[in-house]
This record gives sequence, structure tokens and C-alpha cells, in this order.
Amino acid sequence: MAYEFKLPDVGEGIHEGEIVKLHVKEGDTINEFDIFAEIQTDKAVVEIPSPVTGTIKELKIQEGEIAIVHSTIAIMDVEGEEVEETEEETEEETEEETESKEAKKEEKKEKAEDKQTSSAPNQAHSATHIYAMPSVRKFAREQGIDLSQVKGSGKNGRILAEDVKGFKNEEPAGKEEKQQTKTEVNTKSTAPIAGEEERVPLRGIRRVIAKRMVESKHTSAHVNILDEIDVTELIELRSWGKTIAKDRNTKLTYLPFIMKAAIAALREFPMLNASIDEEREEIIFKHYYHIGMAAATDQGLVVPVIHDADQKSIFDLADEVTDLGLRARDMKLSPDEMKGSTFTISNLGGYGTQFFTPVINQPEVAILGVGTIQEKPAVREGEIVVRSLMYLSLTFDHRLIDGDVAARFLGKLKQLLENPKLLMMEMR
Repeated sequence: MAYEFKLPDVGEGIHEGEIVKLHVKEGDTINEFDIFAEIQTDKAVVEIPSPVTGTIKELKIQEGEIAIVHSTIAIMDVEGEEVEETEEETEEETEEETESKEAKKEEKKEKAEDKQTSSAPNQAHSATHIYAMPSVRKFAREQGIDLSQVKGSGKNGRILAEDVKGFKNEEPAGKEEKQQTKTEVNTKSTAPIAGEEERVPLRGIRRVIAKRMVESKHTSAHVNILDEIDVTELIELRSWGKTIAKDRNTKLTYLPFIMKAAIAALREFPMLNASIDEEREEIIFKHYYHIGMAAATDQGLVVPVIHDADQKSIFDLADEVTDLGLRARDMKLSPDEMKGSTFTISNLGGYGTQFFTPVINQPEVAILGVGTIQEKPAVREGEIVVRSLMYLSLTFDHRLIDGDVAARFLGKLKQLLENPKLLMMEMR
């Protein structure tokens, strides 16, 4: 019997995701619980298993496309008795699913018209394909825009939401001029140009990052402060600790010390460990400390989270930092390992960066940027001496945190890192 495999709800309120990799092709047989596809959500790459054993009769999605939750992604031939539908599959058809079906019918009709037109060699090609996700079609209808007039910039000419927005915002004359410019750039043989362009789809983690950074800038009132701290004594403590860490096969970096100092400061200034519930107009004070650590990968930035970091030792944190960092680079983190952070630390010191102003990781209200350590001349007790100095930058949400609170938080952090013995006294 035919079975419609619908994209399951992966949680977190996510209603769509990009198909990063398909593990099957049409004609393949797949067993129940085998991995059907990998999908990129706003949080992570999630593996989608097959709910049944059967043969792939038709794939409704391809790699690089955006799939809507509860939409059909494959038709499968399943042997035996009728497959019991899951709760999700028996739910009332969603508006997006209805749009998807309507879109497919429309495309089939267009293809038929196109085929009929192409069979007449002397007849002009009049059929126009409109490739757009249901959510984009809905948006276009709401804006009163005819999608047949919009040029798609996505894969195979697919129309994106950005294309609809651009079409709405530009004047007719401007649109014509813009289209002409695009034609000139893409026609190398007819117009002299300074260089070539290459366009690639905005997909995967980079697409998620772009979305979240704009969301953060539009949500929070970003303010930045920075300070230079003397970490000479911290370097000595870490050098001493590395000997012990080596015996237990632990890679001891500066990040665990910074995390412990940040947690101590967050306890004293709980507003920086809070968030805002805009819908209910409430401040959520969090009496737990889940520390996010920005990690670079070949595909973009991800933020693994060390949960209950306040309950872990320096060595425990060091082990977890190493483990999460390695698995982040290999894209092996689970969604649970990248959610729930209350405060994030972004460290670019390893790249030689002195200071920078990171963007707040929503729904948090502050993020700490850590720069490189440099030996510099400093005045101590009236004499010029060489000390190891490092910049810390704090980006905070001015909707919730006032400048004096942010300054005192950073001052507390500076005090603990400049006097690591005091940091040891603050630990619980």
C-alpha cells in the first residue's frame, strides 16, 4: 500500500527546515528507524528516521530545499496490513500543507502546458513556472503580489521571501533598471565588466546564523563596554594546573577559568543571567547557569552549551569544553546540546583578535567577548613593568540592563581574573 511520509515536528516551535542530506533515492528500500534524511533547523542538524519499512516510490523533496513540518516528503510502498497513522498524520490538514498540495497541482498543470507548448516548434513559449514554498506564496498573496512577475534568486529559479520583499519595495522604473543590471552582469560576452560574480544559495548553518543575527539586532538594544585586564597571575595558575591536568588527560585552557569567574559575577548581578518574556511582559530570573561557548565550524558558528556549569570543577569544564568543541567541528552535536544557554562566551583570542563586540545570543541579555593575551608595558607602583594583558568586551541588552550594572559586572569579572586566588574562594 502507499504510505505518505510526512516531515515530523522536531520540536522547539520549528515549522520548516532545510534538507541537508538525503540518505535514500527513489527505488531504495529503507527499514523502520533507518535514517531517511538530515534536516537543518534553527538549532542543529537533525536526523529524520523512517517511521516504516518500505520502498521509496517518490521523493517530494530534494537536498537544498526547504520542507514544511507535516508536509509530505516521500511516498512509500509498504507491504502488509494498513499502516496505522500517527497522531500527527491524522491531524486536520494545516494551511501550509494545503498550500503545498495546491502548489504541486499548479506546477503539474504548468508542466503540462509547457510540454504542450514546446511540442509546437513555431509557437512562442508561453508557460511560466513558478517555484516557491507555500509560505512564500502565502506572503505574496498577503502583499497582493503576482508571483509570475517576480524573478526568483533561489535554486532553479525558486522565489524566496526576500525576492517578494524586494519586488514590493522597488519602483517599476527601478525594477527595470535592476533587471537590466542583472542581465548585464550575467552576460559576460556582451558587456565589459570588472570581474565575475558567483552566486550560491544561502543555506545550512549560514542561513540560520543570518536569520538569528538579524533577529537579535532587531530584538535587543545592544550596548558594548570593554576593559583591559591583567591576567599575569591567571597564566601562572593555569601553568601550574596544566601539570595536574596532563595526568588526567585533560586539556586545560583559559576558558574554564573565565566561565567560573563569569558564574560568580552572574550570581552577584542576576539581571545578566535573565531574559525577557515579551508576550507576558515579564523578566525571567534564572537560578541555574547554562554557559554557551561560541564554536567555529567549517559551515559557520554554533553555540554548544555546558549545562549546570556552576556545579562542575575547572577540570570538568575543561573536559566538556574539549568534547563539545570537537563534536561541534564534526557537526555531531544534538539539539539538546545547543539549547537552554543563559549566558554565552565568545573567545577569539586564539585568532589574535584583541577585542570585538559580539551579538547577543537570543533570548539571553548579555554576551562576553574574550580577546587575545599580549605582553605589554604597564605601570605598577610607579614603575613600568611587562604584564600579560587581555581585553574583555561585554555586549548587553539595554532594555533590561543599565550601564552601571554592566560596568560593575565587568569590574567583578576583572577582579576575579586578575586575582585567581580570590576566584578560588568564590567557587562553590
